Amino acid sequence: MMRITIKNILVTSFCLTAMTLPQACEPNLDYANTSAINPDNVWNDEKLISAFLSDIHGNMLPGWPVNGDATDEGMNAPGSMSSYLRGIISVASTGQNLSYTNIDKINFLLDRLPTVSSTVVSEEKKKQMAGQALFWRAWDYFGKVSTFGGVPLILKPQDPLNREALFVPRNKTSECITQIIADLDLAIASLPDQWDNANYGRIDKGAAMAFKGKVLLWYASPLFNPTGDVARWQKAYDANKAAVDFLKSQGKGLLSTYGQIWKQERNKEVIMVNQFSYPDHPFNQAGIRPQPLTKDAANNNQPVLSLLNAYPKKDGSPMQFDVAKLASDPAYNEQYLTDFVTNRDDRFYATIFTGGTPYPTPDLPAGTKYWSAWRKIADAASPGGVKYLSLAADQMGVTIGAGVSGFFAIKGLDNTLIKTLIGNAATDWVEIRFAEVLMNYGEAANEVGKSEEALQVLKDIRARAGIIPGTSGKYGITAATQAEMREAYMAERFVEFAFENKRWGDLRRWKRFDVINKLGFRHGIYFVLKDGQKIDWTDDLSDPAVRKKFTAVYIDNLDGDPQFKFNLDLNHWFYPISQPNLDASAPLKQNAEWGGPFNPLD
Repeated sequence: MMRITIKNILVTSFCLTAMTLPQACEPNLDYANTSAINPDNVWNDEKLISAFLSDIHGNMLPGWPVNGDATDEGMNAPGSMSSYLRGIISVASTGQNLSYTNIDKINFLLDRLPTVSSTVVSEEKKKQMAGQALFWRAWDYFGKVSTFGGVPLILKPQDPLNREALFVPRNKTSECITQIIADLDLAIASLPDQWDNANYGRIDKGAAMAFKGKVLLWYASPLFNPTGDVARWQKAYDANKAAVDFLKSQGKGLLSTYGQIWKQERNKEVIMVNQFSYPDHPFNQAGIRPQPLTKDAANNNQPVLSLLNAYPKKDGSPMQFDVAKLASDPAYNEQYLTDFVTNRDDRFYATIFTGGTPYPTPDLPAGTKYWSAWRKIADAASPGGVKYLSLAADQMGVTIGAGVSGFFAIKGLDNTLIKTLIGNAATDWVEIRFAEVLMNYGEAANEVGKSEEALQVLKDIRARAGIIPGTSGKYGITAATQAEMREAYMAERFVEFAFENKRWGDLRRWKRFDVINKLGFRHGIYFVLKDGQKIDWTDDLSDPAVRKKFTAVYIDNLDGDPQFKFNLDLNHWFYPISQPNLDASAPLKQNAEWGGPFNPLD
């Protein structure tokens, strides 16, 4: 993984060259410093040109997100719900900056590549380099467009001395999408089907086709397409089906075991990847581990009840949850605990850690469990006269941290590392995987009336999750209409891509913030030890006898403060451009929903 920063090389070159200038006027001291890297000489050296491109790739490639706190997936500490989620918004607090640093570097590369002699870089290699750069330009522009709507399209290097020409107005959203697709089409035509092992991880044809399908899916979705123009959905369907078909021809597909996606490197589900490695490029996983089993950070991405109940059972049926019965009916409570812990689909166990089951770390002695569970104590100041404490010294001899929700994310966790080495994780981040491309295709299929294709995709996804087909052969899927299929896709994407940085984008493009708002608070479920019961380190919640020692208790507000409540504004779907950006460039205009004249739907 070549991560050379060309800017630093050029700056160093300038400084070294400048150091010789005073001597240039003295006799016999005027010479060419051949050891310095001259900016112009970069384009006479294939390795340096490749390093320039690698720098763009390395700076733009997404890494591991730890942001389940941003939706209804999870939470971090109490009170960590953002102001945006609570409906507290303004241009000052919500405004986003427009940065063209990456675009400028890409345009510079694309401008210089045609001038490079074929004796330095072959025409085929130049074509492949341009294809990668075009992909990243499309990637950057789509990030901007999905945030703001249309933005200034700058496709050539700008002259920094021509100040007035630097400030340009926003292009229409439709114009930006057209340019993004044009760049991706050129990239697709220029990139190899797959790279060799030495270049694994670079953008190839399949990744570009998958991303094109995603762009068109977004453009067809209600965020950009509130009238439901079927022609846009047809384009999304065509692009995603082409991507799926091509990827299959290259040996790509769903990996048979869901949890192995993040353990088996370079598997067939990987389409676009950030390869982490120790010591050169590690991922510090400290923040997603529970407090006693980590260092320096802890307890992020704690799953909340909305996600915990979203995973279906092994037979494909949804989890049943009745708050009133949970509190009043012991038999219902016991059955809920059983359904929760046993016979869920495979994705649940690969993503969610439940206290009293084996936690994936060598820090615990063999055979012991990590008990992120609770006990009840009397407390007159708390609601109902009781409060809950994590199992503590009187129970097991040590304080056991249960976080806030009592559950932890384990997807992609490196289970070979002890807590003092948790910063050395080398789990690859899969930015695009085959399941996403497949579900993008299926969602578009539903919108163009191809319901059987849409249903088959859900069947395939659920079959891989270990859900049984049942007598109907539908894997628990009950959707029969187009509208019901939309809801089915929404539910399936929630669990399939949990903690993979997809949920917020999906809810935005569907314009379905109501899904979060109707939750109100971030709810939880506590597994509380019954009075007089005790557990041992070796007890396992999967054992029915151990489960009988517990009762499930619904927690209405995990934040413990009524001001932390989902209240997303349903009239603001695009972000505002920050005021400093607007002040710096007169041609820039603000989005209409933030008081400006620009319509992001044009």
